[in-house]
Amino acid sequence: MGRRRDADRITAQVDTGQAELAPDPDRPGSWTLLLDGAPQSHVDLNDPTHLEFEYVRRLAAAIDLVAPAGTPLRVLHLGGGALTLPRYVAATRPGSVQRVVEVDGALVDLVRRELPWRPDPRLKVRVDDARAVLAGGRDGGYDVIVADVFAGSRTPARLTSIEYAAEVARVLRPGGWYLANLADGPPLRYARGQVATVRELLPRACLVADAAVLRGRRYGNLVLVAGRQEPPVAALTRRAAGDWFPGRVLAGAELDRFAGGSPVVRDSDASDSTPPPPGIFSVRR
Repeated sequence: MGRRRDADRITAQVDTGQAELAPDPDRPGSWTLLLDGAPQSHVDLNDPTHLEFEYVRRLAAAIDLVAPAGTPLRVLHLGGGALTLPRYVAATRPGSVQRVVEVDGALVDLVRRELPWRPDPRLKVRVDDARAVLAGGRDGGYDVIVADVFAGSRTPARLTSIEYAAEVARVLRPGGWYLANLADGPPLRYARGQVATVRELLPRACLVADAAVLRGRRYGNLVLVAGRQEPPVAALTRRAAGDWFPGRVLAGAELDRFAGGSPVVRDSDASDSTPPPPGIFSVRR
């Protein structure tokens, strides 16, 4: 693996592209991981509870609210990046058993070396394909599954279908939760299809995102929270409204209208998620 250090910035060729670790000038000990120029993760090595990216704060809010504070959980993370959420869960829910699946072994090695996480025998990272790990998982093995998988800037088609969602539902315990980061832009066809697909198997759901994204005015991240019981919509709404960048929560009839009769996605017709518009990931250097 080729690696170059320019001042404090670290650049390395990993299995899925060009990785870059950029120090945060505003927070000592904090770094942003980029892959081929697209920001993937931000971590604060001194304070794992600091979450810079708004969609990560929304995922964390859901994890905070689906079980009493501090209660250990069994969590499967599909997509590792710089392990922002696994570090957060380890800090806020000590004793949690976490498994992280990341397909890029060279990226895992880079993060382990340059941005090491605090030793925790309950936190294990596996280099493998997300869907393959799901297929081999035991029934009801996890309280929470977090999906944040991108090849470049797009979620692979094989992680968007009803067949994939069936494996997620099987591996979740009956009262468990599926949290997914959906990146999409106008007319939100991909996000609508994902809501329709996941709700076939995990019918109680809500969607958290910036109002402009929900209205189809710009590209952005939408967080899907889905399970077999009602999600904590009121509490999530308060957390989203009080964020640095306030968001909205769609549930019930609003979510029905959002899905709008979108067809269920199947392996036979699945495609990668919507690509971001050119230039959206410009980063100050």
